[in-house]
Amino acid sequence: MDFARVEALLAEWGEPAYRSRQVYEAATRILAADYDSITTLPAALRRRLAEAEPLAELGVDDVRESADGTIKLRLTTRDGFPVEAVAMRHRGRRTACLSSQSGCPLACTFCATGEMGLGRSLRSGEIVEQLLALARILRDRGASVGNVVMMGMGEPFLNYENVLAACRTMHDPDGFNLGARHIAISTAGWVPGIEALAEEPLPLRLALSLHAPTDELREQLMPVTRRYPVARLMQACRDYRARTGRRVFVEYLLLDGVNDSDAHARRLARLLGPGPAFHVNLIAYNPTASDYRASSQERVAAFAEILRELAVGASYRRSHGSDIEAACGQLAVTGARARRRQLRRMTAGT
Repeated sequence: MDFARVEALLAEWGEPAYRSRQVYEAATRILAADYDSITTLPAALRRRLAEAEPLAELGVDDVRESADGTIKLRLTTRDGFPVEAVAMRHRGRRTACLSSQSGCPLACTFCATGEMGLGRSLRSGEIVEQLLALARILRDRGASVGNVVMMGMGEPFLNYENVLAACRTMHDPDGFNLGARHIAISTAGWVPGIEALAEEPLPLRLALSLHAPTDELREQLMPVTRRYPVARLMQACRDYRARTGRRVFVEYLLLDGVNDSDAHARRLARLLGPGPAFHVNLIAYNPTASDYRASSQERVAAFAEILRELAVGASYRRSHGSDIEAACGQLAVTGARARRRQLRRMTAGT
């Protein structure tokens, strides 16, 4: 969904400027899936646009639905890279979990996406299109998207410009019109992205995937720690809080016997400090190819209670869609790295 390309084509063809606005609004507000649905355009122009620049950049390969109502889309970019996107139901609200990359280069040991390697970063239109595809499915079921989280495949801050451009389109009152505070960007700890987001005028929410309170343990789980140690990461988050006044949501995946002891909870509380600056979302581990196991419900409750006793806000986030491998950490499609190598060989041969 390359709106800039559509706008340039229409200008080249001598069409009035409002035509590009008609396409944009129809796609993002009316959720048109193709030009034939945009009846405000003349039929001849619809056919010409469809031939020159199809409205959809992503092909939908598969739609799966979980027993709990979670919907997972498997999509493919025009150049053959796999992508997944998910719509989850939380007490009547629907949250779209979108991908910023095909695969991920950060190789977190508990995450299936990290095992894919990186295919490529997604363009802003490809990110927005995931949302619109999910929104169309939900609309047909009498529901709508109320929140967006950039927590799918990839590290959003390694694709900063495209992710922010996509968020602006999602927020645009003349487009999808989703409140900025209903859009969250989750990072594995890419400090330059946190610093850049602190300067953005759009009040997006920040979520930090922390998962360990020390460098030694976090480095075992998340190799990015070698580049951005915990102390530097937490300073960036505190600077973000000071600059924006917004709370940082800390994601903490509880792994049995790895990072879930009382000592870990107390160390995490000391790291974050008391007060409203941070809120911890405790997350259940969802099975992947790794050897990790989820912490017991008793251990989760004890961990959360220690945080609350030390004045750190905490809540437990239940998994959604694990039966269709749509839960946190489970998004993975084979072929991203292989497709990247194939395209490189094709480019080298030309």
